[in-house]
Amino acid sequence: MFLLSVQSIFAQTPKKIIVENADYSDVNQELMPDALLLTGNVKVNHDGVVLTCNKAYFFQKENYLKAFGNVQLVQGDTLFLNSKYAEYNGNLKKAFATGNAVMTSPDATLATDTINFDRNVQEVFYNTKGTIVNKDNTLVSKSGRYYVAEKKFQFLTEVTLTNPKYVVKSNHLDYYSNSGHTYLLGPSTITSKANYIYTEKGFYDTKKNLAHFLRKSYIKYDDRLIEGDSLYYNRNTEFASATRNVKITDSINRGIVKGHYAEVYKLKDSMFVTKRAVAINFVENDSVYIHGKKLMVTGKEGERILRAYNNVRFFKVDMSGKCDSIHSNSKTALTKLIGNPILWNGDNQITGDVMHLIGDNTTKKLDSLKVLNNTFLVSRDTLGTGFNQVKGLNLFGKFRDGKLHDVDVIKNTEVIYYMRNDANELIGINKNVSSKINLILENNAVETITFYNKVDGDIYPEADLPENARKLRGLVWRGDERIKSKDDIFTAEENEENDKLIQQGKDQEAKDKDVPMKVRKETLNYDKKKPAAKTSTSKADTTKTSKTKK
Repeated sequence: MFLLSVQSIFAQTPKKIIVENADYSDVNQELMPDALLLTGNVKVNHDGVVLTCNKAYFFQKENYLKAFGNVQLVQGDTLFLNSKYAEYNGNLKKAFATGNAVMTSPDATLATDTINFDRNVQEVFYNTKGTIVNKDNTLVSKSGRYYVAEKKFQFLTEVTLTNPKYVVKSNHLDYYSNSGHTYLLGPSTITSKANYIYTEKGFYDTKKNLAHFLRKSYIKYDDRLIEGDSLYYNRNTEFASATRNVKITDSINRGIVKGHYAEVYKLKDSMFVTKRAVAINFVENDSVYIHGKKLMVTGKEGERILRAYNNVRFFKVDMSGKCDSIHSNSKTALTKLIGNPILWNGDNQITGDVMHLIGDNTTKKLDSLKVLNNTFLVSRDTLGTGFNQVKGLNLFGKFRDGKLHDVDVIKNTEVIYYMRNDANELIGINKNVSSKINLILENNAVETITFYNKVDGDIYPEADLPENARKLRGLVWRGDERIKSKDDIFTAEENEENDKLIQQGKDQEAKDKDVPMKVRKETLNYDKKKPAAKTSTSKADTTKTSKTKK
């Protein structure tokens, strides 16, 4: 026990500063009491640190040194500190340098007015404006701290990182000079010609130009805004991916795409969205909601194409529908409903093999509807249990104020229509066959029906037309499938997954709120890469040195 106590005390005894060289030394009690005056090529050593200068006052009792002119403090090959004036305390192992102070490490150079170096914890700190240069990156801050062993600069006040491609601004930034890895730990912005990025927690690899942003992050291009709980970004290829609570806003085309996973390829003008994906487009002061398991948007502004795949559903006030997939071209203003399409316009159910919605690029309004092959238009009789039915080969309709108004059904048309007077009393059931039918709709209800060419049929009293004759062949009423709101475009399973993912996001945000961002393994192990190459270089250097000495 006694031996351990002695060893502990001995280990804590400060080492003395050793004067290795001085052209001239003197003692002047009047000028500098209790100090040894050293001038000319002064060199001192203390526990592995070498300090050189033009002149020094060495207070031997205090183990303290004041250095003047061309001061340089060197710690192995990890740190070089140059200044006009410096003080070094051997007992506390602390240094203070001022006057054009410059700290150089293997990977970066710090220039500021005053630098403090605490050897005990291997930390350098400054509270005056400092500039750090590290290859392509220049950092300017009001204050900062440098962790020698970790090769990390930490800034807790205004800091600006300038790179030829972008500028980073933050109030809390950790920068690793060897790897160029940057950790943004507070409200931060990254500005470039390509885009503008905001994050409150993020990682940026300044060498590889790869980034990962968390918490209230977004990427803003000229025409698009990408938001999500987690954003990945590759500046080299202008690729971005977003996870959970994803929202992509198209400011030019007045559209929004949402989902829980997205990929955006800026250089290819394309994006891919899945996991409860929905595209929201603003048309005629109304919103059109399109949902599919997968959404793709490709093409430049004015030539964009929207594709939705697998169990597509869409909703707009007065109109909704379903199909296997959708192809919508903004240049031609043509939207194709592909695979078992069904459309509800008001209370009217429309089906056919092929269905096209056509817009007007001048007015930006929905113009017309085309249904090809096996056209069927059905609605319930408002007061009875029967169905108003129109069947034919093709349908061509015109919209007015977003509502289907003028409809032509051509070739082999058949009609069953419940006719009522102004008192809503049933006059009879019109059952007809003709070559063409025209319907005029007002507020999504049939106002008039006109039959053309080879009309064959009659108006039957309800009692004279049997139930089995009141339905046209092929009639399938799918009223229970009708999408009546924007929420109906999603299945119960999709809504359940959505609630789960949103809750996960809230839980993660609450969990990470006051937790510092973890340092990545690739940052911590950066200098451990290719150890064989480092050893080989070291041997080569040693060989060259020995030859030089010889």
